[in-house]
Amino acid sequence: MNIGDVAARSGLPAKTIRYYEDIGLVRPQRDSNGYRAFREQDLHKLAFLGRARGLGFSIEDCRNLLHLYEDETRTSAEVKDIAQHHLDEIDAKIANLREMRDTLSDLVRCCAGDERPDCPILESLGSAPETK
Repeated sequence: MNIGDVAARSGLPAKTIRYYEDIGLVRPQRDSNGYRAFREQDLHKLAFLGRARGLGFSIEDCRNLLHLYEDETRTSAEVKDIAQHHLDEIDAKIANLREMRDTLSDLVRCCAGDERPDCPILESLGSAPETK
């Protein structure tokens, strides 16, 4: 398969596929004319990478997961550790986003939004951060 075929079948842009090749996640063969020749196993790896990236795994996590996927001696604990660490990061981001939302919601609620110039939103943004 050429890069256009594998892009269509994997759902990944050709640019992403080239990037994954550049960083060594996939290694397609080359035809005698120098063009990439993707095999079914390359397509499978690209689909795997697309799903993993869709779940927000980092490139390094994807590299590790792909290695574990190909390692028949792996333990599921190794895979779970990577996924759990990523889940913990997601939970922390969600907590931060909730805190940001609550703060911004309070500021919006406190702002009259009228013709007067005073604005608690701008006052808060212009104030020095609180020290702990």
